[in-house]
Parts: sequence; C-alpha cells; structure tokens
Amino acid sequence: MEIFMEEAFIEARKAISAGEVPVGCVFIYNKEIIARGSNDVNATKNATRHAEFVCIDQTLEFCKEKKLNWKNVFPEVSVVVTVEPCIMCASALYELGVKEIIFGCANDRFGGKTVVDVESFYGKKITVTAGIRANEAMELLKEFYKGENPSAPVPKTKR
Repeated sequence: MEIFMEEAFIEARKAISAGEVPVGCVFIYNKEIIARGSNDVNATKNATRHAEFVCIDQTLEFCKEKKLNWKNVFPEVSVVVTVEPCIMCASALYELGVKEIIFGCANDRFGGKTVVDVESFYGKKITVTAGIRANEAMELLKEFYKGENPSAPVPKTKR
C-alpha cells in the first residue's frame, strides 16, 4: 500500500499548491488506481468537493466507461487517503460499501472515526487502517494552516 499512499501524497501536494486543504486520495480497484483526487473546495466554492468525493465521481465515470455496475465495483475498492475522512466522506464511503479505508493522520476535528464513529451508524464492517505516514500528513496540514485560507469565512467578533 506504500506506493498507493505516495500517490495520495502527490495529490495532497497538488492541493496545497492550489491553495486547498492538503488532502489527497486514490481509489484502488484490481490493484490499479482508478481514481485520484485532492480537495477542490476553494476553487469550486463547493463544500462537497473533498478528495474522496472527487474520487467517487471518477469511479462512477470509470464504471460507465467500462460498462461496469458501480454496485459491484465499490465493494472491491480500497480508499487510500492522507487524512482520515471527515464525517461526510466516511458516510459516503460506508454507504457505497468500499472494501477498506487506509489513511494517514487522524482528523480530530471532523473525523468519521475519531469524532463520530460512522461505522456504528451503518452497521457495516469496513477495514480501517490508520497512521500510514501520519506525521508527513500532519506536517502538510500544519504548513497549510500557517497561511491564510482565502476562502475561509470572516470571523465574527463580539461587540
């Protein structure tokens, strides 16, 4: 899985270069990458354009091109992502029934395992492996948050 995590980090570095939260993701099917993505929230002004959703859309397109039923493909997909999927993304991955989720660092603000155990809501067991190159993923996040996020809302001050 190390080679696939490196591919996810390539996507995360693309994201930080584009001014996005540095999360990268790849979907593996039959030992090949069928989808790759990074956060695209700021550029699209669409809060659902997390790396995982970019990959979900690409996987649906892959299924269409290859004339495969997505209901048969997703249960064979390994998700490799640099940061723990947020609650929204984890819910989508559980709903689709992916085979496994492998991630780098925990997401202690929005994580779909750390903050809310999404698995308990679905009653489906998905193999989750955490901590792969976690320090490197955390360093990318720290680098991003040192700067200004131009798309962040203006903080409200009390009068």
